[in-house]
Amino acid sequence: MPKKLQGVLAIAHTPFTEADEIDAGALKKSIDWAFDTGADGIGSGMVSETFKLTGDERLELTRLLVEFAGGRGPVFAAVGAESTKQSLAYAVAAERVGCDAVMAVPPLTGRLTEAQLVDHFRALADGLSIPVIVQDASGYVGQSIPINACVKLLERYGSEKVLFKPEAAPNGPTLSALRDATGGRARMFEGSGGVFLIDSYRRGIAGTMPGLDLLDGIVAIWRALVKGDERTAYRVYFPVCAIVALELQAGLDGFLAIEKHLMVKRGLFPSARRRKPYGWDLDPETAAEVDRLYERLQNALTFSLSE
Repeated sequence: MPKKLQGVLAIAHTPFTEADEIDAGALKKSIDWAFDTGADGIGSGMVSETFKLTGDERLELTRLLVEFAGGRGPVFAAVGAESTKQSLAYAVAAERVGCDAVMAVPPLTGRLTEAQLVDHFRALADGLSIPVIVQDASGYVGQSIPINACVKLLERYGSEKVLFKPEAAPNGPTLSALRDATGGRARMFEGSGGVFLIDSYRRGIAGTMPGLDLLDGIVAIWRALVKGDERTAYRVYFPVCAIVALELQAGLDGFLAIEKHLMVKRGLFPSARRRKPYGWDLDPETAAEVDRLYERLQNALTFSLSE
């Protein structure tokens, strides 16, 4: 039976070698660190650079995630693609190697009608025995998914089979709109990197999907919120929020550049290589500010542990 998705579900970054191949050793090191740090599960997503991987690489990344997780928590795979046939093929392969769920954005290059969006996600749900996370990543890429389409999917498949990751702007009101339209039945996840985490938690999310770069901070915030310890939650939240604000200035490229910079700083990746092409490089002044904020985050975490 698939493991239930909840809590802090980390999105793995894809490390690359000098030859521009997936660095399996660095990937394993980062996944071990994620579970040691308190992640409840692991998966792939937009910051895994999935759309820049070859088809074979996407399948290999999914297989490695399951292997390296080693049963320590649920594993899910990003299966978004430009056709339903492609997306379903990635999803079937993910279930075959042992994933507990898949997550899919709709095709990014076309403007689909509500009916077409519903049909696309129905094909995934009907073709799998594991849950499907419907991801609206329109805050970064692609089109938004109408709330009514989500309601139709939930009514047909139920809250154990279809889950949601609504990232359409404005994020908080979008979460609340989906919650209210489904009478609180929709199991929702957020992926804001932490910048909206406290607000999202108050709106009823089942979990959060951050990159690995700030995972220790996200875990601390999540655990503090669950305990009702707002003082600790906000103390750790503010440096996390400041780092994500710097990432947001350059969109998905900004997230990837800064996140991989921090993965190197943590000693988890040997380099910050990204798959080309990309539109923004981390400049020295931004990097210096990220480093200062990272130090503040570590100080906040140390202070929280000492209390």
